[in-house]
Amino acid sequence: MNPPADAPARPVRPAARLRRFSRAERWVHRTTAALMGVCVLTAAVLYIPQLAVLVGRRELVVRVHECAGLALPVPVLVGLAFRAFRADLRLLNRFGPHDRLWLWAAARRDRRHGSRPAGKFNAGQKIYAAWIAGAALVMLGTGLAMWFTHLAPLVWRTAATFVHDWLALAIAVVLAGHIGMALGDPEARRGLRTGTVSREWAKREHPLWRP
Repeated sequence: MNPPADAPARPVRPAARLRRFSRAERWVHRTTAALMGVCVLTAAVLYIPQLAVLVGRRELVVRVHECAGLALPVPVLVGLAFRAFRADLRLLNRFGPHDRLWLWAAARRDRRHGSRPAGKFNAGQKIYAAWIAGAALVMLGTGLAMWFTHLAPLVWRTAATFVHDWLALAIAVVLAGHIGMALGDPEARRGLRTGTVSREWAKREHPLWRP
């Protein structure tokens, strides 16, 4: 039975959850994280004697490390074929006045509501994304110089080894911090797992985001 023509329209309730990441974006993140994890774990086996003795098969570990390192850029390159991924890359590459306010509040450990304005990505996420992308490219370049010994003179290979080793340590520390931040925010993890987040979380953590 149809309602009367003059009956008031029912208010449309907004969806409880917001779409944050597409399936392609979640695949890029998971695959990149898996490859990075393999690189870090195999590097630990290669450089920590106790782990090297426990695991053994050094030649196999070296090959797995090399293959994971070479494959690391592949998920991002595949992701460029998807519009949503390209749109988020553009957002990550833009740094506005509100991002400076976010960094200032973070430096002062100011957690008051509204003290850290952010769009879809906050300033910390933008800096992390830029840093890890640059570090991955440096690791790839230095790794190739170490692998293909005929491509560079000895002094270059020595410098590449030095940079590769110390940057690997820095990456491990930064990744540990990144994982720690994620563990402290279940809703952010849910967004990467399912692609959606709650409206309350989005309003609180990313008030300038307009999905």
